Amino acid sequence: MKKIPTEKLLLFKTCLVSTEYPGVESSTTFLFDQLGIEYHRDERQSCCSGLGYYYDLFDQLPTTVLAARNFYIARETGHPYITAMCATCYAILKKAAKILEENDEARNLVNQMLDDSGLGHMAYHKGDMDPHKKIFHTAEVLHSKRKEIEAFPKIDFSQYSIATHHGCHYCKIHYHDTICGVRNPLLLDEVAASCGVSTIDWYDQKRLTCGAGFGQRFTNNELSLKVTAEKLMSLKDNQTDILLHMCPNCQMQFDRYQPVIEKKLNTNLNIFHLNISQFMALAMGADPYKVVGIQTHTVPVEPLLKKLGIDTVQKSLKNFKLKINE
Repeated sequence: MKKIPTEKLLLFKTCLVSTEYPGVESSTTFLFDQLGIEYHRDERQSCCSGLGYYYDLFDQLPTTVLAARNFYIARETGHPYITAMCATCYAILKKAAKILEENDEARNLVNQMLDDSGLGHMAYHKGDMDPHKKIFHTAEVLHSKRKEIEAFPKIDFSQYSIATHHGCHYCKIHYHDTICGVRNPLLLDEVAASCGVSTIDWYDQKRLTCGAGFGQRFTNNELSLKVTAEKLMSLKDNQTDILLHMCPNCQMQFDRYQPVIEKKLNTNLNIFHLNISQFMALAMGADPYKVVGIQTHTVPVEPLLKKLGIDTVQKSLKNFKLKINE
């Protein structure tokens, strides 16, 4: 298994985490702090550009230029290892690093564009970012800390049936860098196990895409939701209570559209959606609102909290309103 660093990490911020589920980032930093993982976040870091690239708004070149700039920031801050909270960022950064490492013509063109933009000091040199040894998903970092996680007191989730969704951009692009399998991916299952949770493991349609397909969500919405519904119905057949994610785009597709699919199919799915970091932070006692950020979810997580004996937002809002009135 590849060596996964737990220090000198640049925690790569992602567009969809920041705008849709900011609790994923705060949950990740909560876990990293608890586990003694050394990391840095940098306000100069830009988007990986994956959304624009996969929506066919621009080609590989600007994506690679931005990656070279972000790689420079990682090196310049003394955090040469990158860990991404998004499977798309993970895949995009690895692809860009591979191009910069192996394609001399592309690397020279990228450096020329940086120089023309007054950023010549950010030029990429071969060996600056090994795509196999320096770019990781945060779930991999957490996986490397399983033994330490087991030692923390945790909330008991044994009453729930829990399944995992690993995301195409982690399992289906860089096969040789994926850990814990690609045919039956078990990365999230093994991380969840460190919290004392036994997942469903294999279920019909486990490897099926979320259905988002980036532009397909909007230009071919009916087909997109049909795929999403197929996976959700498979999860329902397995009596799933919680689905764990590692990609904010996948989480969006399931969480935002589950109510739509329930209405269309005239059924109740009753599945809660949590990123693996949100789930682990919640299990380790993090505040469900200030850290886990469940208030940004479309499928309400409050019923889950109630069953777990955790105070719901209604109490927090009541106290907040009292302070305002005072």
